[in-house]
Amino acid sequence: MIFTTTTAEDFNKEFEEILARGKMDMAHVSTIVGGIIQEIKKDKNSALKSHIAKFDKWSPQNDEDLKIDIASMKKAYEALDESLKNSLHVAYDRIKSYHQKQKPKSWFDTEENGTILGQKVTPVDSAGLYIPGGKAAYPSSLLMNVIPAQVAGVEKIVVCTPTPDNEPNELLLAACYLCGVTEVYKVGGASAIAAMAYGTETIPKVDVITGPGNIFVATAKKMVFGDVNIDMIAGPSEIGILADESANPSHMAIDMLSQAEHDEMASSILITTSQKLADEVKLEIENWLVKLPRELIARKSIEERAAIIVAQNMQEALKLMNDIAPEHLEVATNNPFELLPSIKHAGAIFLGHHTPEAIGDYIAGPNHTLPTGGTAKFYSPLGVENFMKKSSIISFSSQAINELGEACAQIAKTEGLTAHEQSVRVRLN
Repeated sequence: MIFTTTTAEDFNKEFEEILARGKMDMAHVSTIVGGIIQEIKKDKNSALKSHIAKFDKWSPQNDEDLKIDIASMKKAYEALDESLKNSLHVAYDRIKSYHQKQKPKSWFDTEENGTILGQKVTPVDSAGLYIPGGKAAYPSSLLMNVIPAQVAGVEKIVVCTPTPDNEPNELLLAACYLCGVTEVYKVGGASAIAAMAYGTETIPKVDVITGPGNIFVATAKKMVFGDVNIDMIAGPSEIGILADESANPSHMAIDMLSQAEHDEMASSILITTSQKLADEVKLEIENWLVKLPRELIARKSIEERAAIIVAQNMQEALKLMNDIAPEHLEVATNNPFELLPSIKHAGAIFLGHHTPEAIGDYIAGPNHTLPTGGTAKFYSPLGVENFMKKSSIISFSSQAINELGEACAQIAKTEGLTAHEQSVRVRLN
């Protein structure tokens, strides 16, 4: 579990395994998912009901059974403990405030010859949000997906969530009511992704699908991409930590376990310049593990997918972490902001000894739907722009077409596109 870059003979091999942590073997489920998608496209609600009976162990009697009514959401919200209700409102307000600052703006630029160029930004018409349900429901994920869509100005927001045994998670329903969501369907897995991508008699087709899920959900999102847009292909959760001798070993241990308790496939990676810290963190992990209700899950994650790496210096530690490109990156050093310019790849960056990753999951404000498995090298966190699109604006005056038209016509002629060339030349003096 502890590797030293200067002495471990097999360090490179072990590090390659860390870099490959996000690879999902979608091949073994793609046939199943492809079949589910085709059944939804062909039989729509009939296929949905069949899939629900098979996977969620209850049988909808009619189309209305697929939908959760607003009265149920309101009842769940009103039944919330006041302290929890207040906490959800604090989270909602902070998440909304943060995402309002993200909203891109339309712009126009006028040149002296009368040319007007610009960009028009508009929201998509509809968005489908997939939220894990049942016993493992995450109301925080509902907030993180709904709020940026609302800030973007999406008119139609559809939520799909699985309900094993036809028992919707009450906390998730309460969060839906808090957010003002009115369309929530009791559909999960690849079936839900297909339903939102292609539409059924009850569930409308949407333009964008976002939200986390298991390998079946991730595979379905990958397969429908192009017919609709998606946010990203997300895998198991992960945390990377950069730490020096100033870090608290108990804090580092519980922060690693905060990801390990998600599931057995989660990854927790600490890179430090201190051998003493590495040794202490290993001991603290065991001290914390026995106190966790989800000890078995966390223990398997730590045993199979965790690592503590002792680097020669912080420069080497930074290089290794940039190669890893973690979903969450904590910087637990004396001067974390000094390292920020050298951090190139991470979904979210948590700076300082008082900023655990968990604060970003719930209450800080930035989105917790983040790129995993090294995809932070080219993906960004879920945000308002995922629910918006840009149109280019172009307007030429008579002066402008005469100044620039000949150059345009020459390029068109070179490409052998005569109609392109002449469509410009007929406008020239």
